Parts: sequence; C-alpha cells; structure tokens
Amino acid sequence: MHYDIVIIGAGPAGASAGIFAARAKKNVLILDEDNSGTKKAWIDNHYAVMGMTGYDVFETGKKQAEKFGAKLLTTKVLNLVPVADDCSEQDKAAQEGTAGRFRLTTEDGVFDASIVMMASGSSKELAKSLDMKMKKGSEPGTGMVIDVDAEGRTSIPGIWAAGLCTGSSMHVAVTAGDGARTAIHILSEMNGKRHVDHDMMC
Repeated sequence: MHYDIVIIGAGPAGASAGIFAARAKKNVLILDEDNSGTKKAWIDNHYAVMGMTGYDVFETGKKQAEKFGAKLLTTKVLNLVPVADDCSEQDKAAQEGTAGRFRLTTEDGVFDASIVMMASGSSKELAKSLDMKMKKGSEPGTGMVIDVDAEGRTSIPGIWAAGLCTGSSMHVAVTAGDGARTAIHILSEMNGKRHVDHDMMC
C-alpha cells in the first residue's frame, strides 16, 4: 500500500504532523508502538489545556488525526529502505510512477511512502540503522539525536524528523509545535508553495 506520508510515532509531534498532513488531503499513515512517554505525564503547562492527563492528550491527538483522514496502525517498524534498494529491476519497472521512495516493513505489513517523517520520541534505533547523521543532544538525558536542518530534513533526502528524537524539548507544547512546523515544511515542499492551514469562523 502506498502513502504520500508515513509518520513513525503518534505522540505529540507525530500526531500533530498527521493532523496537518491529513487536513491537506494527503494520504497519511501513522505507525506507533504504543509506548509513548507522554501517556505518563500530567499536562498543565500547554496553551489552552486546563490540566489533562498525558494519556488523554495522546489518545485525543490520535483521534484528531483520524478525524481528518489519517490512518493509524499500532505496530513496530522493523526496516526502512529506499525502494530502489529493495526491489528487483522488474519490480522497479512495474512500479514506476506509483511506488513510494521508501519501503517500510512492520510487524503487520509492508508499506510504501513518498515521504517518511520520524517522530519516534526517545527511540533512535531506526535512524541509526540507516546511518542517518546524528548529533549530541542539548536536552538533559537525550544522548545522540537525529540531526535535522531548520525545516526538519534529515541527512537522507525524503526523510524528515521532529520532536524528541531530534533533540526538541520534551514538553508536549514544544514537541507538538515541532511536529506541526515540520509538517508545514513537508507540505510546502510537496505542493511547491507555502502551505497555510487556517480555519475562520466568519
């Protein structure tokens, strides 16, 4: 199955990106292992949230992404490779123009994506397996994090990243904003113009 964007992680960064991408009518799949640290938090410092459990934030974010058309799958990503590296010459010819640039193998199936966004929280094993460029994180206890440019691009063209895995502050308001910001840059690049998403009441 081919998706425009596959997001790895459904925490604040991943779900926020999924909301923006789905609202932009992109075919979006969010893959999540259901072990987000957000679920253990109490959220009382997020704009317009008057105290909420991290579990409720996590579940509401996923439902909001689904409301706009994103598909969610609870599974583990086992492998991520460029399609050209994972197909025979015959397969490549057959898939020309329809296959994604990347193939993700999970515990529950194989998916192709034109764009991949990593929002995997503290988990960076997949990024390391791809020899993605890493850097020392500045937040306490983060260790090495995915090195991204100002818009969220990693060292591998077509793969973006946001949130805690890139060294962003672990505060939900910050990681959610980072996911939304990165999604806007992805959509702007895909559409060839600056993406704007505002709802007006009148």
